[in-house]
Amino acid sequence: MNRILALALLLPVLAACRQAPAAGGSYSTGGDPDDAPCARVVSAIGYAELLLKPAGQEDAQHFEDAVLGRLAEVRGITLQFGPRLPASLGDAVRTVEATTESLSTAAVPRPRQVALLKEYRTAAERIERTCG
Repeated sequence: MNRILALALLLPVLAACRQAPAAGGSYSTGGDPDDAPCARVVSAIGYAELLLKPAGQEDAQHFEDAVLGRLAEVRGITLQFGPRLPASLGDAVRTVEATTESLSTAAVPRPRQVALLKEYRTAAERIERTCG
């Protein structure tokens, strides 16, 4: 009987704690959906860069979980905020989305990871230059 009473008292609390499902198009955590798109995408790119070898050293890059996670975050933020970047960046946004889709998984063969990272870098640098 005490268990039933405790459960009855706890159900309203649990119901209040439930979060509403994310709105469509929400791929990243934190921040505000009304944030400046350029600032969000450039920030995500910069955060990933902290774990990447300098440009030109992609062949020496280690693709450990932390790197894959940061690139996945770039993908999520670009999916969410990329459509609101300047129209002239449409191809760069699509390249970042496509390359990070593969770069954020460990199953991709290393030679392909290196090639994708080089392609990603070109597009990411273009976004940074245009938004900067």
